[in-house]
Amino acid sequence: MVILKDDRQVSRSDANGRFSLNDFGTYKFQRSGYVTKSINIQSPAFITVELQPQPENLDAVIVNSSVIPQALKKSIVATSVISKADLERGNNINFNEALNRVPSVFMQSGALNTNRITIRGIGARNLFGTSKIRAYFKDIPLTNGNGDTTIEDFELASIGKIEIVKGASFNGFGAGLGGTIQLSPNPLEFNSQSTNAEYSFGSFGLSKYVLNYNLANQTNSLKAIYSSTKSDGYRDNNDYNRQTINLFSDHYFNDNNQISVLASYVDLKAFIPSSLSLDDFQNDPTKPAFTWGQAQGFEDSQRFIIGANWTHNYKSNLKHITSVFGSTREAYEPRPFNILEENTNGFGLRSRLLGKLNFEKTKLQYTLGGEYFKDNYTSKTFENLYQDFPVGTGSVQGDNLSNFKEKRSYYNLFTEVLFEATPTTNIVAGLNYNQTQYTLDDRFPTSEGNPYQSGEFKFNGILSPKLGVSQELSKSVTAYTNISRGFSPITLAETFLPDGQINPDLQPEIGWNYDLGLRGSILKNRLYFDVTVFRLDIENLLVSRRVAEDQFIGINAGETKHDGFEALLNWKVLNNENFKMTAWTTYTLNNFKFKSFIDGDTDFSGNELTGVPDQVFNFGVDVSSVFGIYGNINYQHVGEMPITDSNSIYSDAYNLTNLKIGFQKDILQDFNLNIFVGINNLFNEKYASQLLINARAFGNNQPRYYYPGLPINYFSGINLSYRFP
Repeated sequence: MVILKDDRQVSRSDANGRFSLNDFGTYKFQRSGYVTKSINIQSPAFITVELQPQPENLDAVIVNSSVIPQALKKSIVATSVISKADLERGNNINFNEALNRVPSVFMQSGALNTNRITIRGIGARNLFGTSKIRAYFKDIPLTNGNGDTTIEDFELASIGKIEIVKGASFNGFGAGLGGTIQLSPNPLEFNSQSTNAEYSFGSFGLSKYVLNYNLANQTNSLKAIYSSTKSDGYRDNNDYNRQTINLFSDHYFNDNNQISVLASYVDLKAFIPSSLSLDDFQNDPTKPAFTWGQAQGFEDSQRFIIGANWTHNYKSNLKHITSVFGSTREAYEPRPFNILEENTNGFGLRSRLLGKLNFEKTKLQYTLGGEYFKDNYTSKTFENLYQDFPVGTGSVQGDNLSNFKEKRSYYNLFTEVLFEATPTTNIVAGLNYNQTQYTLDDRFPTSEGNPYQSGEFKFNGILSPKLGVSQELSKSVTAYTNISRGFSPITLAETFLPDGQINPDLQPEIGWNYDLGLRGSILKNRLYFDVTVFRLDIENLLVSRRVAEDQFIGINAGETKHDGFEALLNWKVLNNENFKMTAWTTYTLNNFKFKSFIDGDTDFSGNELTGVPDQVFNFGVDVSSVFGIYGNINYQHVGEMPITDSNSIYSDAYNLTNLKIGFQKDILQDFNLNIFVGINNLFNEKYASQLLINARAFGNNQPRYYYPGLPINYFSGINLSYRFP
C-alpha cells in the first residue's frame, strides 16, 4: 500500500501491511485494484486502514473464505465475490438480485421470507428453504445442525461483502456439497465518528428505515445498525414486518492481538400466502393459497447470534485465529395442517493455526484447525382449529400433537497446504474430516397413532480431500483446476421410516467436484474475465418422499450428474476523471440430469434435474459521473425449469429488466447526500419467482407449483451521511 501526502509518496506498507507516519495531516492510501481512501490524522494514533476493492478489479480481492487467505486470481476453487457496489445495484431489501447475478448461483424468492438458494443445482430438491449449502456471518454459522440455512432475514445494509465458494470443496467452513456463502460485515473505521440514516419506500406498501452509527478511537471501533422493514406484500396474507439490530466492534490491544465481536438480533413476523395452482397463478396471482388464507398462516420468529474472534500473532509467520459463537432462535408458525412451535439454541468453537515457511526459492503456507458445533432443538405441534371458527378468525391453537427434543452436533478437523512451487505455480492439497450425530427424544405419550420415535443416528466419519493447481499464464491471466469431495448430511426427519423408527441404513449424499477455470484481465486490465467448466457427480441421491401433507421420509434413490459452464465478464468501457461506464455480463449453462434415479416403481433415469433452469444470462451497464449522477440497468434471462421428476411439466422461461438512477454528492465538507429511484420488472413480465417441485394434489384440487413473481414495481429513497470533524 502506497501512502501519499500532497500527492507525494511519503511511506509504503511492509509485507504485513504495517506502516508509520511522522507528521499530521491528510493522507491518501492507495493500492492497485482498490479504491483510494483519504484520512485526516491530527493526533498520535494507532489506525487501521481497510481499502475497498474496485468492482471491476476482482482479481485484486483477497478471498477470506478460503482456508488460507489468498488473492482471488490465484485461488484453485471456483469463487465469486459480491462487493458492496454489487449489493447496491438494486434495492436494499433482499439478497436475490445480487445472488442471481453470480454464475451458477440461483435464488428463488416466493416472498421476502420464502426463499431457496441453489449452487450448481445443489439444494434444488429441498422443498422449503435452503439446504445442502453452508452459510456463515463472518465466522458464525447461519446453518443449523439440521443443515438448513437462512440468510434472507439479515439486514442487507450491514453486509460489506459476500464470498461464495461453489461446488463440493471444503474451505475451512466444512465440506458442504453445494458450497459455502460467507457474509462479511461492513469494514469498521478507526479514529472517526460518523452517522448515517436512510429511508426508502416503494410499491406494495414498502417502507424501510436504516440508522447507522460509527464511534471509534485509535484502537477501538464500534458500529451499530438498526433497521425496520415493512411491506403489505403483492399478495393477500403477505404482510412483512422485520426489525434488526447489528453491533460490530474491533479492538486492537497491540500488534499481536486483535479481538472482533459481532452480535445480530432479528425480530420477524411475516405472513405466508404459499404457492398457487396453475389456474390461480394465471388468473388471480394476488390471492393466497385457500387454506393458508383461511388460517392466516404466518411465521413469528426472533433470532439472536453473537460471536467473538481473537487473532494472535506468535510471530510474523505464525498466526492463531479462534472464534467462539452462540445463537438462539424462537419461532411460532401456524400452518393450515398444524401449528409449529420451535426453539433452537446453539454454540460452537473454531480454531486454527495459519503459518508460513520461506525457503530459498519457494514458499509454503499451511493451516491446521477444527470446528465444533452443537445445537439443541425443541419442537411442538398443535392442532389448528381455524375451521371451527368464523371466517376471518385465523389460526386457533388446539391440542398438542407432538413434542420432540433433538440434540445435533458435528465437528470438522481440517488441514491444508499451499505450496508455491514456482513464482507462477501454486499447488494446494487439503483434507477435511467430519463426524455428525443426532439424538432424538420423543417426549409425547406413545399411542397407536403416535409411535415412539426416540433414538440416535450417527454417521460414519467422512473424509473430504482436495487437490488443485493454479498456473499463471501471464502477469494478468491464471488457469486453475481442482478435484474435491464433499457431502450433505441427512436431516433427522429424513431418517424416519413410515412407522416412525429411525432408518440406520440411510446414507449421506456424497459428491466429487471437478473444475477447470481461467480468470484474469486483458486489454490493459480493462476487461476482467472468469470462466469455468465443471462436473459434479452425486451419489446416494436423497429423495424426500411425501407420505402426508406434513410428513416426509428420506430414501437413497440414485445418482445425479451436474455438468456446467459459468462465465463472468467485466469491461471498463470508459474510465476517466469525469465519467465512468462499466459493462458486465454473467452466464450459466446447466446440463444437470438424473444419472440413475428409481423411486418406487418409477424410473426417472436420464431426466433433467428438477427445479433448476437450463441457463441464466445477465447483462448490465453501470455509470457514474463526477457531478454525482449514477445509475445502472440490468437484464436477466432465466431459462425453463422442470417442475416434476418425470419432466412432464416445465416452467416458462422469463426475462426481467431492472433500472436504478441516483444522485450522490458531498454537499458540505462532512455531509453526503444520496437520492435514488429504481424500477424492477420494467416491462411487467409475468413469471413464477419460485417453484414447489413435485407438489401433490390433495382432494380434487390442482397441485400448487407456483409462487407468482412481482409485476412492475418501484422503490425510492434518500440517504444522509455525516462525519463528525
